[in-house]
Amino acid sequence: MSEILDIETKKSRIAANWRLEDVDEVPFFVEVGPFHGATKDYFYDDDAEIKWAEDFSAKREGIYDYGFPNIKPNKGIGIVAAAFGCEYKVNNEADPWITALIREENVDDVYKLELPDPVNNPVYADAWKRLEYMQSHSDIPLRVVNVPSPLVTASLIWDYTSFVEATLEFPDEVHALLEKVTEATIQYIKEQLKRLTNFYSISHEAWHIPREVGIRISDDTAALLSPKLYREFGVKYNNKISEAAGGIVIHSCGNVQNVAAVMMETSGLRGLDFTIPQVPDWGKVRDAVAGKTVLCLRHNYWDHLQDTNVDMVEYSQKLLDFFGRKGLFIQTSKPTTEEAIAYGEALHQILSK
Repeated sequence: MSEILDIETKKSRIAANWRLEDVDEVPFFVEVGPFHGATKDYFYDDDAEIKWAEDFSAKREGIYDYGFPNIKPNKGIGIVAAAFGCEYKVNNEADPWITALIREENVDDVYKLELPDPVNNPVYADAWKRLEYMQSHSDIPLRVVNVPSPLVTASLIWDYTSFVEATLEFPDEVHALLEKVTEATIQYIKEQLKRLTNFYSISHEAWHIPREVGIRISDDTAALLSPKLYREFGVKYNNKISEAAGGIVIHSCGNVQNVAAVMMETSGLRGLDFTIPQVPDWGKVRDAVAGKTVLCLRHNYWDHLQDTNVDMVEYSQKLLDFFGRKGLFIQTSKPTTEEAIAYGEALHQILSK
């Protein structure tokens, strides 16, 4: 068994990789078990979330990788949309669902939307209480509360399918909404970072990402847009987030092969984060991204929907061979601790020099 790295060594190597420096091993992270969401059992119960994080850390003992204990103060990706007044539906199946406010029949209502108060808005206030409670009742560091991109928030406030169509049919109203959402998101980020004292990551996902990198946003709507539309409605507003936060990491699930090159136009871009089994043509991503910015590639066991019997070690080897070592991070998972320990050892062998 390989000796488990101490936390400071992990942080140092991760930081070097974010600077695109040569590293002795491609950093990787092995989660254990299924997706953990902000369901009813956890959304309202801070103690339950802390306990889950403690239990999860215990499950990961003995795994060689680049993760370390942390808490995900999850409030769902719709938090900014909810602060604008969208109904927040906590459920037992997934993160909270959001009910849209805008559709084709009331597009002019985008001009009536008011920016939520970053301190006293009830949705935000609930998140700030969660941060305060967790930091006072646990020594485990915290990830940020979910940070959606302006596009994602806008596509929740404005009915999703209608919103995508509206980028062509109602561009002025879409821009008006995105301007408001972007300003609200910047206020939300700044207020949160003032309150987050026991820091783990600028991401609400598992990776430790140093604070100096800026902020990581989830931009899943990007996969549905053409390069031209993403440049107009995505890059423009992500640039503002990046400027305010001192840098940006953009995550997107879905088939991002057609917008990866446009994402590279984002000012202050520090990295891209993709769920790689959802991308059919890796070459488009490699040609646009590899070696030029950090590339975080996720392939959890539940991401391989088309090949449930995929050899996860072999798949990781293919990622290394195809995308190269420079700035590469690999996030993956196994159902059980025993499988994760063996998997971590195997990844250590292929990802270290």
